[in-house]
Amino acid sequence: MNIASNIKTLRVSLPPQVRVVAVSKFHPTEQIREAYGAGQRLFGESRVQELVAKQQELPRDIEWHFIGTLQRNKVKQIAPFVTLIHSLDSERLMQEIEKQGAACGRVIPCLLQVHIAEEETKSGFSPDECRRFLEGNRWRECSHLQIAGMMGMATYTDNREQVRREFRQLKDLFDESKAKHFAGDPSFRELSMGMSADYPIAIEEGSTLIRVGTLIFGDR
Repeated sequence: MNIASNIKTLRVSLPPQVRVVAVSKFHPTEQIREAYGAGQRLFGESRVQELVAKQQELPRDIEWHFIGTLQRNKVKQIAPFVTLIHSLDSERLMQEIEKQGAACGRVIPCLLQVHIAEEETKSGFSPDECRRFLEGNRWRECSHLQIAGMMGMATYTDNREQVRREFRQLKDLFDESKAKHFAGDPSFRELSMGMSADYPIAIEEGSTLIRVGTLIFGDR
């Protein structure tokens, strides 16, 4: 397993507008350093304790993305440094991120997590819940939180048309929300969808961020 060559192979297959979040959760810092040495700067973690430990040990110019379910009582630990939270899925979590962003004196970018899969284990707003959240306008009161786009995970299935349909549903919701709530706002631009098994479809459907672990680091 050559992490550097895996990153290079992946990059040459991607259009320039798509960035890679290397999913480093459960992988040791030595492997993250190898990816860093190959030029990778975006890394994704899903457990707060693990993320905090790695952030303290690894280079300061790494952009840390939090990609897991985020408990409100853990926001404080990552608020000082997290680059992007992919999993904003409730007004209560929004309020806590705003509170901790204010305490740190920084604006924390977040993605709205939308449940598009036919799997109950996936979390996030339903599309209609996401619409109601945005129409409620409470997020406009948050000066230390920035809604930077949306994230969604497709159903884990071999049915490629179903995966494509789910990604397209999220892209349509993104475009609708952009036009209705974020017209002229350049910060609302990220569409995080696609992982190792389905990222080519996600890119075809408009993804700007793909979350890739296995193809870079191998199986855990």
